[in-house]
This record gives sequence, structure tokens and C-alpha cells, in this order.
Amino acid sequence: MRMGDQTPPTPAADPAAPQPATLAEATRVWGYVGLNSFGGPAGQIAVMHREVVDRHRWLSEARFLHALNYCMVLPGPEAQQLATYIGWLMHGVRGGAIAGALFVIPGFIVMMALSIVYAVYGQVGWVAGALFGLQAAVVAIVVQALIRVGGRTLHSRFLQIVAAVAFAALFFFAIPFPVVIICAGLAGWLIGRARTDWIPTAGPRASSGDAVGPHLLSDDESIGPDKARGAFRAAALCLVLWLAPVIFLFILLGTDHIFTQESILFSKTAVITFGGAYAVLAYVSQQAVQTYGWISASDMVTGLGLAETTPGPLIMVVQFVGFLAAYNHPGSLPPLLAGVIGACITVWVTFLPCFFFIFLGAPFVERLRHSRALRHALTGIGAAVVGVILNLAVWFALNTSFSTVTTIRWGPVQLTVPQWSSVLWASVAITTVAAVLVFRFKMATLRVLAVCAAVGIAAALTGLV
Repeated sequence: MRMGDQTPPTPAADPAAPQPATLAEATRVWGYVGLNSFGGPAGQIAVMHREVVDRHRWLSEARFLHALNYCMVLPGPEAQQLATYIGWLMHGVRGGAIAGALFVIPGFIVMMALSIVYAVYGQVGWVAGALFGLQAAVVAIVVQALIRVGGRTLHSRFLQIVAAVAFAALFFFAIPFPVVIICAGLAGWLIGRARTDWIPTAGPRASSGDAVGPHLLSDDESIGPDKARGAFRAAALCLVLWLAPVIFLFILLGTDHIFTQESILFSKTAVITFGGAYAVLAYVSQQAVQTYGWISASDMVTGLGLAETTPGPLIMVVQFVGFLAAYNHPGSLPPLLAGVIGACITVWVTFLPCFFFIFLGAPFVERLRHSRALRHALTGIGAAVVGVILNLAVWFALNTSFSTVTTIRWGPVQLTVPQWSSVLWASVAITTVAAVLVFRFKMATLRVLAVCAAVGIAAALTGLV
């Protein structure tokens, strides 16, 4: 039986009156959601919506979207944060911690295994061929994400200009990702004050109609002061658990050690990367490949391909980066041990801030939801994310289709150009196959990756790669 084919927990029997859900019952549902959350944020939110709104009727459509709106305000993976928020709404801090953790743990286990296989057996013929096929397929998948996000975001000429400027700033001027995002947010805020028609701010639409009948949590139900105080205490604890290891590594190992550098980089990543996993990946690629030189561009593409095959948030690609960076720079430790420690540090400092943001801000979510200025700023950031993903798509396409890519600079301007004689025809062919499967036949991501991995294995066994 495939993971996605499991039978979910049985919902309440009486459709007219949902029964109260115990923490144990909710834990089983969150475990099911975590094991079946494939397909990126859209697919993960759809699974959650089906279970929470349609099947179990814990929340109404309006309250679900209310929570989602808040999570989209935050940096980090919105689907995991949404699970944490709903878990907190139902069962307090324990419920939020369980829901958020179960959304991450299955993907963490699978990605750890895949990282070890890649590091140890990545050069073995058929394994290398499968990874080669995954790398080529990633280009089509990122382009699909670009089209999907652009269609949902770029609803005015101004927003299209913001996306184009963001792409140019990254691709031609190598302006740091955080600067691009901050400028886009400021532009959205300023223009929103003067020309509101330039920045439409329609909220996210539901994936399906609202469930019929009453819901377990009423839309009018308010959050009591005890629950709010508990959330604030949990936020303080998360802040300590997040920053204490970073400070400890800084004091014990110094700034030049790989573990310290990972803890600092991925802590910054957790705070500044708005716009979902693809925006995170653009920043991590810039830092891990170009600034630190921990891994290669090929490794980065492979990491995204592997993350697409695992349950849980797509941001789990940072676990692969953290593992491989420490594996390649183990110091006095055995490489595998260093890799596992690096992966654990990366995941810890990536997801503790997610819990911190939810527990700190959830009691104030109504105020945040109705702030027009904030919505305008976030809309500007959303438009810039389209440019970020376009930059990522071009970068992936160049580094998977050519074995040699160079950067030419003229003052502040830079241009990444391939060596045309180094074209990898097998990679171009697999990317074309992936594009046909994605755009012509609308095939699911996991099936596209499986087909391309099989083609890559065949190419490797026949000596084409």
C-alpha cells in the first residue's frame, strides 16, 4: 500500500453535530496529514482543508482562511505554520506543537535517508542516473510553480513591474535577496497608500466549497486570556530553544566552524525568506553555493528534486543542504556523523522560529488580518517572489543543461552565460519530457519525478550520461 493510499481516521459519525475531538484523535489526524502532504504548499493546504474543514468539520471555511491569511504574513513554510496554528486553536500549545511537529517529522526521516544515500552512493551508476533524471525534471517543476504563483499574484501592471525588477536585481546585479524583499515590501506599502487600484489584495480562495453544517469551533468563539498567556509563554520558550544552540555553537566553536555558520545562516533564512520554499531556495542557493562554497549547483538542484519526493514542507531541502555542507566539511568528525549533526542543526533553527511566530502572533491575528497597509506590503513582496522564482528557474536551467557555466562582470552588472559546447543533451531531453508531462498531460509531480528518474537510470546504464 502506498503512503498516500492510507485510510484516514474515521470522522465524527453525526454530520449535523461534530463531536469534540480529543488530543489523541487530533494527533492521529495530524499524523495522517503529515504523511500525505506531498505536492508543495498548494497540495499540503488542500489535504489539510479536506481533513479539517470537509471531513471533520473542526473549522469553518472562513476560519480556515483566516488562519491561512495570518500564516501567509509570516516568513517560512505557510502549510506547516497553518497546521501549528489550527492545532493551537483546538488544543492549545500542546496541540500546536504536535500538529507542527508531525507535519515535519516524516519528511525529516525520509530526507535524512535520501541525503545519506546521495552522499555515499551518489556516484554509483544507477543512483547517479536517477539523480540526473531528477535534476533535469526540477526545471519543469520550478517553471510550473512560476506560472502558478504568477497567475495568482500579478494582477496589475505595477505588480508585474515589481516582479521584473526583482528578477533583474537578482540576475543582473546580484543584489542580496533580503534587500530585494524589503524594497518590494516598501514599494507595496507606499504605492498602496497613493494608488490602491495598483495593488489588488484579494485573499486566497478556498480549494472547495464550505462544508455543510455546524463546525466544532464557532466563528464567533474568542480566545481566552489564559490561552493567550500560554501562547506567549510557549513563544518565549521557542525563542530560547532556537537561539541558545546558536549562541552555544558560537562560543564553543567560533564563527568559522561549519556548524556555527549553518546555525547562523539558516536562522537568518527562517526570518527573512517570505514567499514559500522556492524563495527560500533562491536565497539558500546564493549563500550555500556562491558565498560559502559548501555544495555545487548540481547538489542544489538534486536537493530540490529529493525534497519534491518527500512528505512535508518543501523547505526540507535545507536539511539536504545542511547535511551535505557538513559532510563535505566534517573537520575532525567522521563525514556521516558531521552530516547528520549538520542536518539536525539546520532543521532545528529552521522550524523553531515557525513555532515562535505562531505562538507569539496568533492571539493578535485578527488585528493583523485587517491591516490594509500590511496587506499592500505583502502583495508587493508576493510580486517580487515571482521574480525570485524566475531567477531560480533560469539558474537551474543553465546549471542542468550545461556542464560549464561562467559569470561575466562589467562593474555592478553581471551575466551568467553557459559554454555552449558543454550542452548536456540527455539533460535537455529529460527536461523536455518533464515539461510535456507537466504541461500537456498534467501529471502529478511524484509521477513526473519517477518517470524522469527511470529515464535517467536508462541513460546512465546505456552510457549516455
